[in-house]
Amino acid sequence: MQSLKGIIKFVIKLLLYIPAAILLLIILQYITCPVYDFKHGKEFSGDKIYNPYKDIKSKDWRKANFQIQSRAWGGITSGSQNSNEMIFRTYKSLGYDIIATSDYQKINRYKENEPFYIPVYEHGYGIHKNHHVLVGAKSVLWRDYPIFQTLSNKQHILNLLRKDNELVYIAHPLLRNGYDVSDMKYLTNYDGIEVLNNYRFSIDHWDTALSNGNYVTILGDDDAHDIFNPDEIGHHCTFINSPTTNKNDIIAALKQGRSFGARIYRPLGESFEDKIKRISVLPVIKSVNLNNDTIFVSIDSVAKEIRFVGQNATVKKVIKNSNSATYKFKADDTYIRIEIEFPDHSAYYLNPVCRYSGEAPSHIPVPSVNIYKTWLLRILGFSTLIFIFVNIILFKRRKSRQKKQ
Repeated sequence: MQSLKGIIKFVIKLLLYIPAAILLLIILQYITCPVYDFKHGKEFSGDKIYNPYKDIKSKDWRKANFQIQSRAWGGITSGSQNSNEMIFRTYKSLGYDIIATSDYQKINRYKENEPFYIPVYEHGYGIHKNHHVLVGAKSVLWRDYPIFQTLSNKQHILNLLRKDNELVYIAHPLLRNGYDVSDMKYLTNYDGIEVLNNYRFSIDHWDTALSNGNYVTILGDDDAHDIFNPDEIGHHCTFINSPTTNKNDIIAALKQGRSFGARIYRPLGESFEDKIKRISVLPVIKSVNLNNDTIFVSIDSVAKEIRFVGQNATVKKVIKNSNSATYKFKADDTYIRIEIEFPDHSAYYLNPVCRYSGEAPSHIPVPSVNIYKTWLLRILGFSTLIFIFVNIILFKRRKSRQKKQ
């Protein structure tokens, strides 16, 4: 009986120590984060104009989805009913060429021996959904700031992710306000934003990054969690202009911005069979050409509206009921991105054509670490931990003496 009481006492202590150890680990992550000196970017400038769609071929558009969760971690995460086989079969039936599964904190290896396989995962396990979609992932980053995130916390994670991934995208920034629109004036060292998502549209975040001279591209994904629900599948995607579906070609095209995000109209409650019929033929972008300072876009279908959007999300020009449109870059234009809306409410969002000098469009410079603020944070943090630890020991000793008396 005595030994049983001892075991129970030990288990209770262990249950108390485990949360304390986790909390200590979280605190250590926060107080060891570098503090950065941020400067917001400058708008695009230069005497050259970058066109990511130069020399594209209309037959080379590949339909892609990089966000859907499968059963992982013993089924404790969202998507526990989704098998890899079912995900692949369903998206294939909907005409997808690139099907990547973004499990939480885990690289899904399904079909890894195929040339079209691209390793992807979703990083982040914080309360505020500060997540990232990693494309061409080499390893999983386990560090995160799960309770809250300062601007320095967010930048530190982006810097760490940059090391082991071909492409880093900020996922659904508007979801739970994981990223403020103002964050996009300062954050850098990432490739794009998941602007289109079943849960949130984050166009303001994108335009803020672009207006501050950060050339980041759009990603559109379902971010589906239930493969059996037609309302979650085949609604948002990314079209990539690539000669093949091989990993290297797809990643190269994404890096150059030869892609666009698509919102594909879906009537709620539509069956898979009806969905397959309806989206079997989607409008195709034939060309986006730049002749001197004039953009010319051509589509194989009549669009309800073709919108040219520029600095600070200003709509510069609208063409209605046409399958083509032109826009002449003005002296004060820094970037122009094109939105194409179709009669059925589907819409395409193209990556920007922008001014630049040098070799490529600009990015916000990676901020430098403020050594003094970083060490001040660490000294204060560790001093506080030592103070708490010493007081816990003193309290236990005092309590022990009281028992002996």
